[in-house]
Amino acid sequence: MNLLSVVIISFNEEENIGRCIDSVRKIADEIIVVDSFSTDRTREIAVQKGATVKQEKFRGYIQQKNLALQLATHNFTLSIDADESLDERLAIAIASEKKHFRSKAYSMNRCANYCGRFIRHGLWYPDKKVRLFDKRIASWGGINPHDKIELKENISIRHLKGDILHYSYNSIEEHMVQSNNFTTISAVSMYERGQRSNWMKILVNPFWTFLHGYFIRLGFLDGFYGLVIAINSAHQTFLKYIKLYRLQRK
Repeated sequence: MNLLSVVIISFNEEENIGRCIDSVRKIADEIIVVDSFSTDRTREIAVQKGATVKQEKFRGYIQQKNLALQLATHNFTLSIDADESLDERLAIAIASEKKHFRSKAYSMNRCANYCGRFIRHGLWYPDKKVRLFDKRIASWGGINPHDKIELKENISIRHLKGDILHYSYNSIEEHMVQSNNFTTISAVSMYERGQRSNWMKILVNPFWTFLHGYFIRLGFLDGFYGLVIAINSAHQTFLKYIKLYRLQRK
């Protein structure tokens, strides 16, 4: 049986952290939480659940997750966020792989819970993610806040059955606030990487985002919330490129 570390980053996640830790308890040989000095009961709950908690100033999603990887004792690591948990099928699949890992990296689908409903279509599903890997050949990269695992070797990624359940937003208002925050972070990250905006991207990209998510990816099958997500995704795209445009004009 191989050993597995589970690493989690958190900030003010008292509503979610307990569920997250409970979902990985049977497959984890250690659980490490890197907490950004939460002001609620996140740290207390994580300790009660048996996790090792390390408090660190938040430096960005990519930086925080790479720090969590460094703290993991075992080479094979499962990285999840505090507002995520494993469904039963995924936990069973990972437990099976622990007997003898057949790959150095594994992907899995992520399913968002939006305003109390799981979203199964559109741009939000299946939202495939690489989250289980040998940390010796992987690190977090991408553009904040949209981090992703980057592999140092050209290897075959094995896909696992089951879903990461992402408890994303409890209300539309919460979604709007986070969209404004995320688009600011995205615009700054894009600017620092040399990316630039123009009126074509500002006008055309939001339209394509809506068309792709709502019609091509069948977002309309998720009913009212499918429409809300498609419209807000288009609005997010608009905000990201208009904020980038303002940065480059300055």
